[in-house]
Amino acid sequence: MAGKTRQKSAANVAESASLSLNERILKECHILYTDPDNGLIRIAETVDLTLLAPRKKITILLIGNHSAGKSTFINWYIEEHIQKTGVAIETQGFTFVTSGRKRESLTGNATLHLYSHFEPLRNIEGVVDYLVTEISTSKQKKFSLVTFVDTPGLVDGDMKYPFDVNKAILWLGDLADLIFVFFDPIGQALCKRTLTLVEQLSETHADRMRFYLSKADEAGHEGDRQRVLMQIVQELCKRPGLNRTGFDMPTIYIPNSNKPSRCMNQIEEVCSDIEKTINQTVQNTLNTLEKDCENIATLIQEKLEQDREACSYNLRSWTKGILFYMLGILLLMLLGLNFLIENVISHDIFHYLLGDHVCEAVLSYLQPINRIWHEISSAHRVYFYFVIFLLAVFFFMFAKFTSRRQPTLSRRQKRQLLENKDYVQNYSKGKKQTLYKEYLHQSVAEHDL
Repeated sequence: MAGKTRQKSAANVAESASLSLNERILKECHILYTDPDNGLIRIAETVDLTLLAPRKKITILLIGNHSAGKSTFINWYIEEHIQKTGVAIETQGFTFVTSGRKRESLTGNATLHLYSHFEPLRNIEGVVDYLVTEISTSKQKKFSLVTFVDTPGLVDGDMKYPFDVNKAILWLGDLADLIFVFFDPIGQALCKRTLTLVEQLSETHADRMRFYLSKADEAGHEGDRQRVLMQIVQELCKRPGLNRTGFDMPTIYIPNSNKPSRCMNQIEEVCSDIEKTINQTVQNTLNTLEKDCENIATLIQEKLEQDREACSYNLRSWTKGILFYMLGILLLMLLGLNFLIENVISHDIFHYLLGDHVCEAVLSYLQPINRIWHEISSAHRVYFYFVIFLLAVFFFMFAKFTSRRQPTLSRRQKRQLLENKDYVQNYSKGKKQTLYKEYLHQSVAEHDL
């Protein structure tokens, strides 16, 4: 910024050093937006632009029938038994599983305080009482950049949920970066509630959805697995929203060295998909950062241009207002002088007071009014005064009307806008370039950068 150098320093150097590159990039981008003094969100508010801070983790929503293996997958991914598993309906609410400094469990209100972007969930009656966050210290795989949302097991029939589970899942689907749908080959994979939700989510988020045949090692022989896959795919394709080309359903199960299986296990593809989404999120965040910086700089420039135009307009208005105001005063002065000369002061006294030259000049200016004055009969001269007075009043009112001013920025406000523009264009965009270079350095040769 002009006159100042705004530098960011890490609050905790040791903590920053322990972060992976992707974690650090997302964290620093988040700070660029949320800094209370110089954050892009605060700067954008000065030009009436609303920005959302990028999230530091991706969100993965897991849905499926009960005992489909959603909780088991989370436990395997983070390599910690944090979620209850079993044939019974273990997950009755929504559980957010995320990484943190220490093992902790948070209730509904604390969960919404931690994830402020999920605050609208309060509008769905009963959900808050069934929200839980499980914080784990695990650093396995890419868990430090992921928040899993484990959903209630879906069943048909007389099962009653304490809240509108369909509405809640659909709302969460709007915010999720990935939606994993687990089909259990030995459970209720084809339950109507699951298929209906999957179809509704697919209408707007087909690109985020991934379908998996979970517990594939328990489906019997290869022929049995193929029949199960065909049944599920056929049932899905009966629904118009899911009947599309390129449909894929990998078979996955939790590896167990004590229970080897000949079934193809594509669970590592799930991990690769998560990592790919994280990388895409990092790129999207950096691209959005640059776009937001350009938008802010453009809006600041437009606001300064509008201020210059307003100042120019005010100057013209002030000039016109002064001109009409002086015309009104001149009319009243001429009318007053003419009245004095004709009715109060004699010409000799007038010449004596002002002198011959000044008196002749004044009389020449008064000649048009004086000529009209003598052409009007004495009975109508009062109307003449009245008309001249109204004309002067008109000039005063017109002067007030034409001299109306447009609001302008103070010097302090203009200086602040220029500093913000300089900060956004130089520091924030410069930071983006640095972070992008560090990100590309992971996979691109040094001479290509």
